[in-house]
Amino acid sequence: SAAGSPALSGAQSRRRKQPPRPADFKLQVIIIGSRGVGKTSLMERFTDDTFCEACKSTVGVDFKIKTVELRGKKIRLQIWDTAGQERFNSITSAYYRSAKGIILVYDITKKETFDDLPKWMKMIDKYASEDAELLLVGNKLDCEVDREITRQQGEKFAQQITGMRFCEASAKDNFNVDEIFLKLVDDILKKMPLDVIRNELSNSILSLQPEPEIPPELPPPRPHVRCC
Repeated sequence: SAAGSPALSGAQSRRRKQPPRPADFKLQVIIIGSRGVGKTSLMERFTDDTFCEACKSTVGVDFKIKTVELRGKKIRLQIWDTAGQERFNSITSAYYRSAKGIILVYDITKKETFDDLPKWMKMIDKYASEDAELLLVGNKLDCEVDREITRQQGEKFAQQITGMRFCEASAKDNFNVDEIFLKLVDDILKKMPLDVIRNELSNSILSLQPEPEIPPELPPPRPHVRCC
């Protein structure tokens, strides 16, 4: 048995050195919303399971990567976190077209961030793909005592937008954060044709491509807007 140990050890070593199974698809998700609603906190809670009480405002666009498994597929999520200030709109709008999922966030304790939602819907209608999955998130549920926007108001707004889901969450308490992203990815996969699910693509945003260093070329405005 002593003579067999080195061989066994070598086999185990070889197994450990095997590269992990590559992702079947890459999906891009963009997080938008007014300044200070917690977009960065939601992204970092999901990707790194961390929370920063005093996050600095995002300048332009930042992104994180996380790999998840759903429906028997390994999916590499590229999550874009965008600045909420209007002066960055010309930069962030370039990321809308390539997004398969869009998370629109407001702060349940700040009415002005909810009042800004129609402005963000105009950005979606102008720049995003018509088949992008939409999810409205009321963040900062941990501040329930300071709530200014009821859950019913959030639900009502989402119901006015075809195909938009609604959820309340807390990045601080890590409540509903994983559910937000995983449900969005699941909705994206459900809409994909079966032949796309079964086969990796070589010329699609769903296939594995080098991580972009610059935003894609700004697309022309969409001819048809989503009714709201």
